[in-house]
Amino acid sequence: MAKKTKEEEFTTRIKELRARYNLTQSDLAKMVNVRRETILYIEKGKYNPSLVLAHKISKALNSKIDEIFLFADDQDTNPI
Repeated sequence: MAKKTKEEEFTTRIKELRARYNLTQSDLAKMVNVRRETILYIEKGKYNPSLVLAHKISKALNSKIDEIFLFADDQDTNPI
């Protein structure tokens, strides 16, 4: 497997936001129509979601996409 470039590396705030809304991975998965494992892999940065899925997650967590998905090259310039 090829190593991710800096532009492809990202972290998420999904776990933090799930906790804010008292949602489990399973709850969120049901809300966006995916398996719990998909949410797990996205949270760990091992799965890069489609734009459609990222949009569904952002709506479910009442946040903007760029507040949830933090890319390595943006983190240095836009700390949250």
